[in-house]
Amino acid sequence: MTLGRAFPYGKLIFFATGNMHKFNEARRVLAEYNISVAMVRVKTIEIQDDDIESIAEASAIDAARKINLPVIVEDAGLFIDALNGFPGPYSSYVYRKIGLDGILKLLEGIENRRARFKSVVAFSDTDGSVKYFRGFVEGRITRVARGYGGFGFDPIFEPDEQPGKTFGEMTIEEKNKISHRARALREFAKWYRDQFSP
Repeated sequence: MTLGRAFPYGKLIFFATGNMHKFNEARRVLAEYNISVAMVRVKTIEIQDDDIESIAEASAIDAARKINLPVIVEDAGLFIDALNGFPGPYSSYVYRKIGLDGILKLLEGIENRRARFKSVVAFSDTDGSVKYFRGFVEGRITRVARGYGGFGFDPIFEPDEQPGKTFGEMTIEEKNKISHRARALREFAKWYRDQFSP
């Protein structure tokens, strides 16, 4: 990994995403480490794979190659026990196709509501090298959608660490204390900052 040349490392990172919700969450988390974030809207390849790391890796390498700058991408999935881990890596596609109601319908009459969100932040330098940072949060799928905050499946996911409240009912600050994405981003931030500390 080169991590070099004319780039203000440790102060700024480029985040390849078209999702403003993700960007706002990332901006707040990385600010805790004095790292600024610039959103880059670049169309990257989206491979179909059962492995979130592979999806994030391919996107990160493609984005770094296209903009010729080090970059991070983030990919996440909702893994529901009763559905054998579905929708998992296909969460964004499934959300677009069947939405919250579709997932709730699949779980009708099922008592086991256990689920987890997994996030992978992939950092790629311009030489094609990649590092991964992972975050998880355990919880359950609610029986009805609650709240209008967040995005995606947030209104039907209730984390164990704050029972009685879905991600959709939380402020960004509340969600960022415990979310899978925030945890992966904090792991990245600690590593990134340490690369350039005196």
